[in-house]
Amino acid sequence: MLEREAIAALAPEADGYYVDATFGRGGHTALLLEALGREGRVLAIDRDPAAIDAGRARFTAEGRLTLVHAPFAQLATLVPAYSAGHACRGILFDLGVSSPQLDEAARGFSFRADGPLDMRMDPTRGEAVSAWLARAGADEIREVIERYGEERFARRVAQAIVDARARAPLERTSQLAEVVARAVRTREPGKHPATRTFQALRMFINDEPGQLERGLDAALEVLAPGGRLAVISFHSLEDRVVKQFIERHSRLDPALADLPSVPAHLAPRLRRIGRKVRPQPAEIARNPRARSALLRVAEKVA
Repeated sequence: MLEREAIAALAPEADGYYVDATFGRGGHTALLLEALGREGRVLAIDRDPAAIDAGRARFTAEGRLTLVHAPFAQLATLVPAYSAGHACRGILFDLGVSSPQLDEAARGFSFRADGPLDMRMDPTRGEAVSAWLARAGADEIREVIERYGEERFARRVAQAIVDARARAPLERTSQLAEVVARAVRTREPGKHPATRTFQALRMFINDEPGQLERGLDAALEVLAPGGRLAVISFHSLEDRVVKQFIERHSRLDPALADLPSVPAHLAPRLRRIGRKVRPQPAEIARNPRARSALLRVAEKVA
């Protein structure tokens, strides 16, 4: 989704060093490698070990690529560790859940197919959604669903979950989807009643907002002057974080506007590149999941 637009926005140089911070199944990485010469290099990371395994199988003979299992919040240590001193010319984030994660019922991300109620992007660590729902109070559950899912029926959904688990443990996606569907009587046309609840629980259990904030901060630190940051987001919460981050680091404090010179540590560190980009109708027709995608781009100020 917005793959070619994102790669073009990075303006790759043939011998540059680039980071695909959300490898997925390697679509962006493949396009980056196509754009680079023999001296170019890509560091691709993903917190999902299945993505890294798939990448090693797909790019077996690709010597320009380094694949690392890690969350992108660790960019500040990952880039120096693997760049061999090369300046980082661009970093790409493609946020949210990947299509393989959604399509594999055993991962527990989808309300459309029955599977274990897990939702961890890295199943080797952390707590599954089922375990958290088994112990969280109604107010905790409501707050998560309200905050990360922007669900107006959050209180009703939270109470329904607490009532349901008193009868039997909630361990399957189909169980949770049914509980939510009974609690949410109306929904936007074409949307499953559990859409917002599943989104909220996934974002919470994987600390996606916190990971994004730390990842953006780290990206700004490791990018070389003139290097570019491209971020594809899929809903308003993510996009708001990205937009505010770019605005915050692109703006000069008005109190400094009349100074003859601005101290380097107070000067803007980013400049926005173009306007936000949305998918073309043809791409949405091919892949309906692309309909909510947004691309924002910024460049680190020299």
